[in-house]
Amino acid sequence: MARRDRRYAYGPYIDGPDPLAPPVDLRAAMDEIGRDVMEGASPRSALQELLRRGMENRRGLDELTREVWQRRSRLQRENRLDGTLQEVRELLRRALDAERDTLGRQDTDDARFREMQLDALPSDTGGAVRELDSYDWQSSDAREAYEEIRDLLGREMLDQRFAGMKQALESMQQNADVAQAAVERIREMLDDLNNLLANHAAGQDTGQQFQEFMQKHGEFFPENPRNTEELVDLLAQRAAAAQRMLNSMTPEQRAELMELSQQAFGDPRLAQALAQLDAQLQGLRPGEDWDGQGRFRGDNPLGMGEATRAMEQLGQLDALAEQLSQSYPGARMEDIDLDALGEHLGDQARVDARALADLQRELERQGLFERAPDGSLQLSPKALRRLGEAALRDVVDKIGARRGERETHRSGASAEATGATRPWAFGDTEAWNVPRTLLNAQLRQAAGDPRVLDVTDVEIVETEQRSRAAVALCVDTSWSMVQDGRWVPMKRTALALHQLISTRFRGDDLKLITFGRHARSVELGELVGLEGVWEQGTNLHHALLLAGQHLRRNPDAQPVVLVVTDGEPTAHLEPDGEALFHWPPSRETLRATVAEIDRLTGLQASFTFFMLGDDPRLAAFIDDVARRCGGRVVAPTLDGLGAEVVSDYLRTRR
Repeated sequence: MARRDRRYAYGPYIDGPDPLAPPVDLRAAMDEIGRDVMEGASPRSALQELLRRGMENRRGLDELTREVWQRRSRLQRENRLDGTLQEVRELLRRALDAERDTLGRQDTDDARFREMQLDALPSDTGGAVRELDSYDWQSSDAREAYEEIRDLLGREMLDQRFAGMKQALESMQQNADVAQAAVERIREMLDDLNNLLANHAAGQDTGQQFQEFMQKHGEFFPENPRNTEELVDLLAQRAAAAQRMLNSMTPEQRAELMELSQQAFGDPRLAQALAQLDAQLQGLRPGEDWDGQGRFRGDNPLGMGEATRAMEQLGQLDALAEQLSQSYPGARMEDIDLDALGEHLGDQARVDARALADLQRELERQGLFERAPDGSLQLSPKALRRLGEAALRDVVDKIGARRGERETHRSGASAEATGATRPWAFGDTEAWNVPRTLLNAQLRQAAGDPRVLDVTDVEIVETEQRSRAAVALCVDTSWSMVQDGRWVPMKRTALALHQLISTRFRGDDLKLITFGRHARSVELGELVGLEGVWEQGTNLHHALLLAGQHLRRNPDAQPVVLVVTDGEPTAHLEPDGEALFHWPPSRETLRATVAEIDRLTGLQASFTFFMLGDDPRLAAFIDDVARRCGGRVVAPTLDGLGAEVVSDYLRTRR
């Protein structure tokens, strides 16, 4: 049988958001969070800021909130709530004009008396409609218009509370008998509904009564509630919106509408049943917004049902704005009603919000945050490694650009080969033993593994044991570092150096030391999350004391001291542990600092001073102590600080 020739046509996807759009970049998200944390934000606030700001090609919560408020403002700006009143006034005008025209053609005393009756009608629409309830219309057109007022009011009142009721009743108006039967069924449904809610409010088990009610009147509830509680929720939301609609009207409009409601279908029982229903719903759901209102000022008149739906939309938009703000205790991205968001802002908004929720969930699932002992949220070691990788990658790029080199993964001859090999481990940079690696792959394939080459096959050339280094990185954390924009570059430098040592030089021992009025040893996560504090004092003396303790604990290691500072020493530590501050620097401070440098020089420590800023006093001090200890002085730009520190460390290791 001949094969049918199939033809395919390709075109752009236009039905909603692109299903092949890339997911949110987790690495880019971590970079942004890390930058905010290093600038002093807490991990939680950094995550919230990222969600508010959004990512590339994904709107954030702030943008979605702005669109929600624009939608809300447009709804109020374009519409008004007195559409039903306007329509009733127009029908009343038509009825009176037609009646007066008919009476004007009659030359009788009865016609003149009727004209006097019409002239004496109350000025308000509600009072006029009520007075005309018993009027014997002479014009068939006038009588039809007046009956339309009653039917209109009934349809609008029911449309406020029951979805689709207005359209169903309008389709029945062509047959008066059918329409009257429908109205009677509605009255019966309201009586049964009020009875059901009264029993529910009294604490009775209404399960069986609810099932019987839905079997009898389920056509009025296309939402198909499953129990009495769901039915109450459904009705209370619409009833509260109807009440907010009334609250939003002027007192005159509200009084006029309440007066007209008594004329619905020419029978006040409907209004009474609905009033009883509203009262029961308010008692069952007092937490609904029964007192709110919205200011509508547009030119498009809305009927009572349409106005109630507009108030429901306002309530949904207000709820969405609160959910998107994430400002309440225990807020989660899962709180956002994605269906409501898509309904009001479109499918792409739903996709953007879901992507942000997935990002938050993925960050937590991958263990990038953890709880500190005090209960606060902090970056996990895994997150710090990712930030360190990014910082080191940036530093390597700068080193290569500065030297005219490209990034390379080839390692130089750091030590002599021993002739032995060993399996590769993460962080190893030694050369591969290619014959041994290929042999491992062949043996694995012979055992039935079809993969050509696997990381477990790799063996590297073992080298002689390299000398260890004990590194003390002393970073200035005085307020001037924050004030002059040196805070984040300092932290990125520490991240890059930590990442380099922990991956390539794992035998080295790095100690991070911060110094302001006092100095202290800190872990990497503590330094990354450190907030700038207004504090006077640059206590390099205390930092060198801690550096000396670290170097003495590693007597077999090459001692390396790296100092990053933007100011000369202005504080030193007294024997009793008190830090004394003085500006300009006192002789005692300078003498104590230089004495500690001399002690570390006696340990054959290698010094490098990274001088930030252009303070001449600092330059003079650094030059003097560098000559004294045989150290180096580097004056990097802020952008090049990390590259200079890493380069100097590598130079010292060589």
